[in-house]
Amino acid sequence: MNKRIAEKYWLYGFWLVLSGVSIYVRPLFPVDETRYVSVAWEMWLNHDFLVPHLNGETYSHKPPLLFWIINLIWAVFGVNESLIRWIGPLFSLAGLILTGKISRLLWPTQPSVQTRVQFVLLGFFFWMLYGTLTMFDMMLAFFVLLGIYSIVRLAYRGLTLQRWLLLGIAIGGGILSKGPVILLHVLPVALLAPWWLKSKPTNFRWSYWYWGVFSAVLTGAIIALCWAIPAGISGGEAYRNAIFFGQTSGRIVNSFAHRLPWWWYLQRLPFLLLPWLLWKPFWQALKQLDLQNPGVRFCLAWLLPVFIAFSLISGKRIHYLLPLMPAFALLLSYGLNKLMAEPPSFRPILISFIYLAAGLVLLFLPQLNQHLHLKDEFANLSPIWGVLLIANAIFLLIKGRNKQQLIGIICFSSIASFLLIESAAFSILGYRYDMRPAATKIAELQNKKNLVFYTSKYHGQYNFAGRLQQPLSVIKHENNLRRWIKQHPDGIVIKIYDPDKNIEAFQQFPHYPFKGKSIVFLPARQLLSMEH
Repeated sequence: MNKRIAEKYWLYGFWLVLSGVSIYVRPLFPVDETRYVSVAWEMWLNHDFLVPHLNGETYSHKPPLLFWIINLIWAVFGVNESLIRWIGPLFSLAGLILTGKISRLLWPTQPSVQTRVQFVLLGFFFWMLYGTLTMFDMMLAFFVLLGIYSIVRLAYRGLTLQRWLLLGIAIGGGILSKGPVILLHVLPVALLAPWWLKSKPTNFRWSYWYWGVFSAVLTGAIIALCWAIPAGISGGEAYRNAIFFGQTSGRIVNSFAHRLPWWWYLQRLPFLLLPWLLWKPFWQALKQLDLQNPGVRFCLAWLLPVFIAFSLISGKRIHYLLPLMPAFALLLSYGLNKLMAEPPSFRPILISFIYLAAGLVLLFLPQLNQHLHLKDEFANLSPIWGVLLIANAIFLLIKGRNKQQLIGIICFSSIASFLLIESAAFSILGYRYDMRPAATKIAELQNKKNLVFYTSKYHGQYNFAGRLQQPLSVIKHENNLRRWIKQHPDGIVIKIYDPDKNIEAFQQFPHYPFKGKSIVFLPARQLLSMEH
């Protein structure tokens, strides 16, 4: 890293390369990304910006903010895919900036923590992955960080109406992003303020503090209700019950069914902390944490209650923890800041070795595949990906001697490794996740007035990819298939099958990949005769 270039510009450059290459090398990922963009597409087609729909049915699983942003971009620049895929990365960048601002408020006498924490956060593979996806989680992480930033400013700079309003806006934005779960992220740290706040600003009173927290929650609720009430009226009783009860009380009641054990997140936590977990100073930095330090206490009050709550709730998904990654980064960066003043070497030898091993695997995977018969596509993997990954590992090992810029160098090398592995994987497997060819076929059939039916659970993966003008009919139960075929003998049936079973009868009809399987377009008459 060139000292003449400000570190923040290096950070922006790393983010830009990560986002741009990821968007370029892979399509919208089914079924989540394709589903959410299809909801936005249906909103655009129907000009119904109040009640989201997916394939002609009301979609109550997520609030509308992401769909509104997508439609706003389309209204300005026209319907396209490339621009909307920058939504997630831009929220990621805003999250990096806010995390730096939070660190400056928590440790004002240690400005180096601010730059360090941004490189640490961007260097997490978990943050890289979700920072390049068109999903709700990075949006939620941004509003959580905005709420945390508001709380810190209120605690250290004074209780003002503008700061309480900012907290309310953050809560409202979080609810419109992914529902009331934002309250779980911001309320514990606000309620635990007596534990972490030692030096109070002028005219501070705890009664003012808690009334302010209540007012901010009320403000956020009002913001969300400005959409939810008219949407509930317009969407009908089922939709109204779903958005008011299905995502709140219903999920809370079902959350203690213990479908997954409480330690599920603990088991996966090491993977979330990569690659920093493989660096010896990561463990040394933990020893540097002073539990009497208000900033450390603040991060723990933010991190631990939420982690424990998610562990007790049975409905677990790994991306639920994404808004907690800045708290991990802040704690790690604070410990590293104290550690970096000491003389021992911090060369990332183990991280370099892991990248080197990954490069060797990519380099020799085609040869290994000849003996192990893993996947046919592995034979087409170019050795250039392995060579570049090995070169990246050597670069990290050599540059790892530079103690002052080491955090940025590890971040850069990790981004390079992530992109090389991603590019290698999608260079041979990307066709499995590209919904556009099959979607184009569906659109062609619909435009010719053919009746097309899908015979499995449908996630909307083809609606936007094919710019479908009407919903795709779905047969949800196999026992209804024969009856439908008899009623519509000239129709087309889309059926999912496993290509490894090599169903020869399907090979003569148009078929397209769908993740690890394939879909085939079968004339209804032909399918009926095959079943006989």
